[in-house]
Amino acid sequence: MITVVMVAIAAAMVVYFGYYVFDTFNDPFTTTLAYSYTVSNSVEADGMLVRDEVVLPAQSGIVDVTRGEGEKVAAGKQVALVYRDTQAQADQAQLDQLALEIQLLEQAAVGSGSVESAAKLDEEILQSVVELRSSVALGDFNQLEDQVLAVKSGVLKRGYTYGDGLTAESLTQRLSELKSQYSALRTQTSTATTRVTAPQAGTFSNLVDGYEELLTPQTVFQLTPSSLEELMGRSVSGGGLGKLILGYYWYFAAALPQEVADTLIEGSTVTMRFTGDFNQDVDMQVEQVGAPEEGECLVVFSSDEYLSQTTLLRRQTAELVFESWSGLRIPKEALRLEKVTYTDPDTSQEQESTRLGVYVLVGGRTEFKEVKVVTEGADYYVVEAADHSSSALRAGDEVIVEGVGLYDGQLLEF
Repeated sequence: MITVVMVAIAAAMVVYFGYYVFDTFNDPFTTTLAYSYTVSNSVEADGMLVRDEVVLPAQSGIVDVTRGEGEKVAAGKQVALVYRDTQAQADQAQLDQLALEIQLLEQAAVGSGSVESAAKLDEEILQSVVELRSSVALGDFNQLEDQVLAVKSGVLKRGYTYGDGLTAESLTQRLSELKSQYSALRTQTSTATTRVTAPQAGTFSNLVDGYEELLTPQTVFQLTPSSLEELMGRSVSGGGLGKLILGYYWYFAAALPQEVADTLIEGSTVTMRFTGDFNQDVDMQVEQVGAPEEGECLVVFSSDEYLSQTTLLRRQTAELVFESWSGLRIPKEALRLEKVTYTDPDTSQEQESTRLGVYVLVGGRTEFKEVKVVTEGADYYVVEAADHSSSALRAGDEVIVEGVGLYDGQLLEF
């Protein structure tokens, strides 16, 4: 019985593979999609970002940071509010509300009250609501407080300016009452709330990681590959309300193989490709190429761009890009060199020439599209269209990889 079963299984396998082979050899063509692709000649650099940073001391009490990550702050301007207790925090919220209402009432007192102005104000409120909803849907809460305030202030202004029964006298009386409330509450809470201000102008960051004093624009030029490795492996922690990044420059220090470092010239500009949350190509200047140490050199790069977008970065892996090529990626099997015959317009004689390109499936027919090879990989070419006409090769075109006896305009049967 077992023998019979084994024979049946073997027969089924033979039938299956026989059909597979038959189907493979009778498939007249196979296709794939051309897609945009970039190839880079680069080397990986593992290093650390260095900035001129001043840590703001930690505060006791309830801290309300009033600056966003990467926001520029002038010297003497408020960075945070520190409340003695929850009552002081609630009083400050009431002060902010009163200040807003006073500002809006003063605007309403000089408003025209025209229908046109009302319609414009309604449009502004609607736009504020749309922006707030969009940010919430995207999970982007960086400007949430300002957006909520915009909606709230718009609604209040609409009510004060165009509310029923409002007169110039009632607005003036209400304004006087609010100013009195504000003055009394401010006097009452003056000692319960402390303003933290920026000692110098700079870019604010919430992140204090402990490297602020270990890595500075002065010490970065004294690093070696071994000392950088030691710093990257060190366990550090920092504390504080936040920090200010001074100036406009930031640095990236990385240990590179000596043969790579030898190709770099101090003062020249190179491209560093960062990934992750900061996905950006940055043109950086080579500040210093250090002395060799066990086959590696410490290289320091600098930039005065994207400072506010790199405040949360410290240890990073980036690519030092030497060359980069972009185009459309196709399999090597898809590229064809064909002979073509044409009539010379001057001599009226037939001439032979060659063309390089791919066959593309368009509406069930083949269409030959000429290309130029930009670069190649192990099993692919990166190409660009030979012309910029409407029939040129584009991303998303269905390229024929394998096929026998293809010619321009051929109708392929499925």
